[in-house]
Amino acid sequence: LCCECGQAHPLLDNHLYNFQDEVDDELICHICLQPLLQPMDTPCGHTYCFKCLENFMQEYNFCPMDRKKLSFQQCHKSSLLVRNLLDKLVVLCPFKAECQQTMQRCELEAHLQNRCPGFKKYKSELQRKRNPISKGKEEPPAKGDTNTPKDPELPGGGSSLVAESSGAAVVSLGTAEPGLVNPAFEETEEGESLVQKTSLVAETTTIEIHREDPEEELGMRIVGGKDTPLGNIVVQEVLRDSVIAADGRIAPGDHILEVNGVNISSVTHCQAVSFLRHPGPVLHLMVLQEKGFSNRSAQQDPSCTAREVIHVTLVKRDRSEPLGIKLIRKTDEAGIFILDLLEGGLAAKNGKLSRNDRVLSINGQDLRQGTPEAAAQIIQTTESRVNFVILRQSGVQLGEPVEDGSTSNSSSSSNGGSPVHHRRRPDQNHYRRKSSYQKKTVAIKKEPKESLGITIGGGRDNKNKLPIYVTSVQPIGCLFRDGRIKRGDVLLSINGIDLTHLNYYEAVSALKSNAASHSVTLKALEILSLNSPEPSLDIREQGFSWSPLWITWLGLPSYLHFCQDIVLSKGNLESWGFSIVGGFEESKGNQPFFIKTIVPGTPAFRDRKLKCGDEIVAVNGVPAIGMSNSELIPMLKEQRNKVTLTVVSWPGSLV
Repeated sequence: LCCECGQAHPLLDNHLYNFQDEVDDELICHICLQPLLQPMDTPCGHTYCFKCLENFMQEYNFCPMDRKKLSFQQCHKSSLLVRNLLDKLVVLCPFKAECQQTMQRCELEAHLQNRCPGFKKYKSELQRKRNPISKGKEEPPAKGDTNTPKDPELPGGGSSLVAESSGAAVVSLGTAEPGLVNPAFEETEEGESLVQKTSLVAETTTIEIHREDPEEELGMRIVGGKDTPLGNIVVQEVLRDSVIAADGRIAPGDHILEVNGVNISSVTHCQAVSFLRHPGPVLHLMVLQEKGFSNRSAQQDPSCTAREVIHVTLVKRDRSEPLGIKLIRKTDEAGIFILDLLEGGLAAKNGKLSRNDRVLSINGQDLRQGTPEAAAQIIQTTESRVNFVILRQSGVQLGEPVEDGSTSNSSSSSNGGSPVHHRRRPDQNHYRRKSSYQKKTVAIKKEPKESLGITIGGGRDNKNKLPIYVTSVQPIGCLFRDGRIKRGDVLLSINGIDLTHLNYYEAVSALKSNAASHSVTLKALEILSLNSPEPSLDIREQGFSWSPLWITWLGLPSYLHFCQDIVLSKGNLESWGFSIVGGFEESKGNQPFFIKTIVPGTPAFRDRKLKCGDEIVAVNGVPAIGMSNSELIPMLKEQRNKVTLTVVSWPGSLV
């Protein structure tokens, strides 16, 4: 039975539901004659189920209703209003004998997984059939076990573990070599036994935050977002005496997966800030918290790892169309994994595949022991439909699957199948990055007693050594009248006096003294929006003390970066305890390296200086620009007991 609708149907067909009332004809698909699922609108004004229309368009090039010429690419999702109306249709639980409940269609899956006695009984029976030897010998559940049996095996190999919702689901994030994700695990003969025993453990927890004033700041800084190499939204800092600090359960390094039931694991930085700044007396957060390294033997019980088998179909317009998927194999685990989805590619647009997914089969061909080259060959020779069966660790996308630099690179792309050769690092004396800013010079005439009418923030005495930036332009003063200087602009100089190296009080003094003249010339930088279509959130920031978003700082040119050296020390058998993302990729060029996670109990954690979201500029004085992920990781692992990281640290966005 399908774990989403509780009924038997072919894997690629629509879910089946028992509706309580007769459904309006306007909400019926005229291909399957059932209430619409994932409704799609055609340009000619008709609406069909996504799967129904997709299957129909494989054979025909016209609309089923009026036979007007049509291609699947011309169709688009129905409006949110229509989708909400469909989701609210009342359905009956399919297990009538044990459960007579009714609910909205969108609630059925959660009902089956968490509350339905009939579905629970069905899963228990399947478990007994699959493990007849264990009858009468059932051991007490291990700590963290949800008592949920496995689903039956599905075509393509692999099994789905449906975990009941619980306050904390323990998830093993370990690889056989922690140094791959946490670069710096020392590979010595003594360390080999430790490698086999340790795994990185994390826990997903739902936290309810209460605040007396619904408008009050939560008091934490966040980094990340799908428009940055970090991907996930990560807590960088928890402010003292804040709502979050008083609650005490959220800590720096936690990954925020959901806000009030909304999945934010794949939204832009601006969108995540907007969700977290939304006022309200109660806030429900689902967070992923790393618990450090633990003995691998303690994690052998598969019930401790929530995994699911997912079926995804991608439709190519012709045989030569690439899917835009990078596949790799790991040194510690058989099979192939998705390393990345190329922006604008077919897979990225489809949105159902994710990084770190393990590919079990493609078009029915078993790839559990396969190679990226074999997978690429299958994809290239497929005319149209590419059917994936993938294994996913539920709700977790922590750390990119990266390879050991000592092995040959086995990363390959679905549109070529050939290895990806990493570009040689250019010889550069200083760190450079792609910046997004606009220089402007503002010269104005004014009365000697007329103020500039701006307030500023930053300064090199600031904790993060920030440049001077404008926090507000008051409706009095010459700059408001002129209109060219805006909130968020970085001030470079006034009347030829350099402001970029001054502390806050020195900058205030320089601005005041020069404001007394008849003419003022200001040089400034306006930071442009980076990789994000969202506005600057100005409208949504009422009630919050204003400061630039974290993503804004990423657009600054390198001469405004304040680099600092952080020296870490460790024992022979320790890992440095941090993971990195970014680096050179064929599809994206040079990207900065970011610290993504810091593992509790490790040297990086104990040192307290390194933070999530920090950019790594150099390692032991060697610039990181131009390096790929698989080049930098071995370099970090080669450092036996001491490493110097040159980093740039920007303050996370305040929520």
